[in-house]
Amino acid sequence: MSDPDAPLSVQAALHEPVTPDQSAPDIRHPPWAFIALAALAGAVALVTVLGATIARGHQFAFDRAIMLALREPGNLAMPEGPVWLRQAMIDLTALGGETILTLVAALTIGFLLVNRHLLTAALVFAGTTTGSIGVSLAKSLVGRQRPALVDHLVEVGSASFPSGHAANSAIVYLTITLVLMQIVEAKRARWFLFTATVLLVAAIGASRVYLGVHWPSDVLAGWSFGALWALAWWAVGSWLRSRRAG
Repeated sequence: MSDPDAPLSVQAALHEPVTPDQSAPDIRHPPWAFIALAALAGAVALVTVLGATIARGHQFAFDRAIMLALREPGNLAMPEGPVWLRQAMIDLTALGGETILTLVAALTIGFLLVNRHLLTAALVFAGTTTGSIGVSLAKSLVGRQRPALVDHLVEVGSASFPSGHAANSAIVYLTITLVLMQIVEAKRARWFLFTATVLLVAAIGASRVYLGVHWPSDVLAGWSFGALWALAWWAVGSWLRSRRAG
């Protein structure tokens, strides 16, 4: 009978049964649920902190500098650049409007349902709907006035912070892209979707500043909130798919 207090040899240790305390945790998959919660918490915290700062009357120096740099000196009604650029910015900003984004989300969900991608369709619906509600709530709570520094080149009506076009375009387009990347097999196609979406969202947000209807900080907050929100639903999708596969 072996002495339980005697040191084990290497060979004996290899054949010893592994106790629960000795076994390593399953780290084959990233902690998707944690990533999702962290991204959602980060999105809410970001808008809350910036919104509270702005609500107390704080102004960011770069806001004024960037908006003035985009207008002709001595004529704040005239944007810099060729004539066609103004129309291009108006066209681009429409891609982040409520009507277009709703149509894009609805058509995407319909396409996914027809092709029996039920989980992906549910993720797109949940992510875009909850994100839009979050943006509307933030706007109503902060109530920041639109910039009066330069003339507005398009009509606006809601509060300024965060930029609804920047936030909602990031929420809708990025959420759709990230969850689609989970079912698209070709690597080149996935990277094309991601790159094109990032460029589109960036252009929409930039158009809001160029047209004079948002401070740059509104757009930055919108981009950040939307990107974190989309990341959260990507992580939720990854978590659900890993559970189904397991």
